[in-house]
Amino acid sequence: MSESCGHDCNHCGSDCAERKTKNDFLEKPHNLSRIKKVIGIVSGKGGVGKTLVTSLLASEMRRQGFRIGILDGDITGPSVPKSFGISMKACANEMGILPVQTKSGIEIMSINLLLENATDPVIWRGPVIAGTVKQFWTEVIWTDIDFLFIDMPPGTGDVPLTIFQSIPVDGIIVVTSPQELVSMIVSKAVKMAEMMTVPIIGLVENMSYFQCPDCGGKHRLFGTSHIEDISETHHIPILGKLPINPLLSKACDEGKIEDISVTWLTPALDILKEMV
Repeated sequence: MSESCGHDCNHCGSDCAERKTKNDFLEKPHNLSRIKKVIGIVSGKGGVGKTLVTSLLASEMRRQGFRIGILDGDITGPSVPKSFGISMKACANEMGILPVQTKSGIEIMSINLLLENATDPVIWRGPVIAGTVKQFWTEVIWTDIDFLFIDMPPGTGDVPLTIFQSIPVDGIIVVTSPQELVSMIVSKAVKMAEMMTVPIIGLVENMSYFQCPDCGGKHRLFGTSHIEDISETHHIPILGKLPINPLLSKACDEGKIEDISVTWLTPALDILKEMV
C-alpha cells in the first residue's frame, strides 16, 4: 500500500494487497435493527428542499401504513426534528441508541436530538461528521422499518461518500430546483451515484412554480425548468414537481409537516411501494 493511499479503492487503479471492494466497506446495522429498504435523498447543493421532500415522503408512506424511519445525515444543518415538532432528546440504554418517534410513529435520529441546545453549532471536521452518520446506522436501534430515509447533506464530499460505501442504499431520489446553475450541480451528484453504482430512483423538482390562488395560473419564479434535460441526459424519471406553497413552509416552521397530505409526489410513492 502506498504511503499516499487515500483508502478510496473504488477510484484507485493500483492492485495492492490491501485493496478492498465496495462491499468490504459495508457496515452492519445494529443487531436489533430490522430495516427492509434504505432510500437516500440527495442534492448537489444546499437549500433546494431535501428535508422537505424527505419529510413529505416519510409522512405519506407512514400514512399509507408503512413503518418509517428518518436518519438525518445532515450533521451541520439538521432540520428534520424541527419539521416534525420534536423537542425531546434521544435516549440510550446498554443495548444502543433509541430514536425519537413522531406523533404518527415515524422514528427519527438526528444530531439535534443529542445536543444540549438545538442551536449549538457542530464544529467538526469531515471524518468526524462522517463517522457520526455511520454511528446512526450501526448504534441506533431501528426496530422494524419498511423504509429508512436518509436526509443526506448536499454535495459529493465525505458524508455522501461514507453513506454510499458504508450503508446498503437501495436507491436515491435526487432533489433539484429550476435554476440552470443548480441543475448543473445536481448532475455532479447524479454522476457520483452512477460512479458508486447506487441506483437512482428518480428526480424531484422543488420550487418548480407558484400557482396563483386567484387566477390559478402557474408562474415560473425561477425561470424555465431544466429537470427534463437532466432526466433525458441521465435516463432518470421525473417523480414530481413541488410548487412554492406557503402552507408547506408554515407546516415546517410549526413542526406539523406530517399533517400535510400532498399529491405532487404520487409517482415517487408508487415506485417506493413497489420496492417492498
